Amino acid sequence: MSNARATHLSRRGILAAGGALGLGAVLAACGDDDAKSGGSDKETTAAKSGPWSFKDDRGQTAKTDKTPANIVSFIGVAAALHDYGIESKGVFGPTKMKDGKADVQAGDLDISKVTIIGNEWGQFNIEKYAALSPDVLITTMFDAAGTLWYVPEESKKKILAVGAPTVGISVYDVQLPTPLARMLELAKSLGADTTSSTITAAKKRFEDAAARLRAAAKAKPDIKVLAGSASQDIFYVSGSNLSVDLEYYKALGVNFVEPSAAALKASGGWYENLSWENVDKYGADIIMMDNRTSAIQPADITEGTWKKLPAVKAGQVIARNPEPILSYAKCAPLLEDLAKAIENAKKVS
Repeated sequence: MSNARATHLSRRGILAAGGALGLGAVLAACGDDDAKSGGSDKETTAAKSGPWSFKDDRGQTAKTDKTPANIVSFIGVAAALHDYGIESKGVFGPTKMKDGKADVQAGDLDISKVTIIGNEWGQFNIEKYAALSPDVLITTMFDAAGTLWYVPEESKKKILAVGAPTVGISVYDVQLPTPLARMLELAKSLGADTTSSTITAAKKRFEDAAARLRAAAKAKPDIKVLAGSASQDIFYVSGSNLSVDLEYYKALGVNFVEPSAAALKASGGWYENLSWENVDKYGADIIMMDNRTSAIQPADITEGTWKKLPAVKAGQVIARNPEPILSYAKCAPLLEDLAKAIENAKKVS
């Protein structure tokens, strides 16, 4: 797969857009689950109340005669909406692993209750999609052009021809609180009770986690954090710009390893490619590793150069999801984990 360009991301670049992403085989299954209802009574009531509209991050306004009930969304969006009590009927993107278990990007979603219309990059079953009579298609966007994430460009016209409006939530070059707030707005428009004690508590936990991370970074400003991802031949080091999570962590004071602009240029600013022989190019005290199923996980890395890294030897490696599920309940633990890692980290670089 070729490198990304700044204005048009290639397959590798798009897949890496949330940070660095390995080229390991995607653990995908066909996703032949039958559609099940999954909707709540609240949604049914809301669906009768219409009309509905929502202005997305492309500046486009999606409109329907009634609040959407048949929602089709990217798996990470479906997982976020699920946390707010809004269910998707169909999903696309990494949903089911080869062993039948839910992908990390599915969050708490019961994947047996949704129709999987595409489980890996380039898959989007238009017939299944149309059969769901979709009211709206929702996904994220990882570039300034507003490209709909995991909606194949080659079949986009046919997908749009089904007739459902689309909604895109941007996670490009913004800090995490922005898309979190936008997802909450979207959920509210779809019928979620955003004043519920559960959602209020989750938002408070996120705010507390942010304060904790800021304090940890301030107390240990010399602790260097590297965001990486592993593939068979390449180790990717993410820059802290563009990525929704890393930009926010940096704003809170986290001291990131930063590849040079020249090194990031080939990927449009996202990451630097390193051979395993050069994986020690940057000194780091904590390494955050891509936990998506498309990347090789730390326990499965056999490269001797990896095992010799000071942070690895010190056990200072934590997980990172470059495509965070955009609910406060799912993002709070990400901040807590990084704060804890910094609080407990020893200076090894």
